[in-house]
Amino acid sequence: MEERRSLLELSETEIHALWSKTYNREGKPDWSHIFPYYRDDVVFKDSIQEIHGLEDFKAMCRRLTGRCKQLKMHLPSVVKGENCIFIQWEMTMMFKRYPSSTVYGTTKLELDEDGRIRRQRDYFDLWGDIFDNIPWFARRYRRFMRRKFG
Repeated sequence: MEERRSLLELSETEIHALWSKTYNREGKPDWSHIFPYYRDDVVFKDSIQEIHGLEDFKAMCRRLTGRCKQLKMHLPSVVKGENCIFIQWEMTMMFKRYPSSTVYGTTKLELDEDGRIRRQRDYFDLWGDIFDNIPWFARRYRRFMRRKFG
């Protein structure tokens, strides 16, 4: 069995290739090759939820896959710092009964001293990106946001 290299040792190009493999399996993502890079006590947080532990994180990934007919991810950029990695992404979800929606976001991966992921924080505007795909609602939502939040 091939020994897994630490994320600290991988280049931005290698990290991009590794994460890109996740979403190119006939429209259904497979995260199994990146799960070994996560600690068992990983903390995942996004604008909807906070999850503690690798098993709960895996369950969340299965739920996401189950909701979508297809899920595609484009990664425009990966930037690596001393103990963190930022991944810019565009996730297109094709639902079973609804039009597809693209959500634009960024992931921050915080690494431990062994180069495993101890914390993942995803940043995105879920509602804005989804509402932008509903023609009769998009303009109203954006007008409301400008009026209330600048």
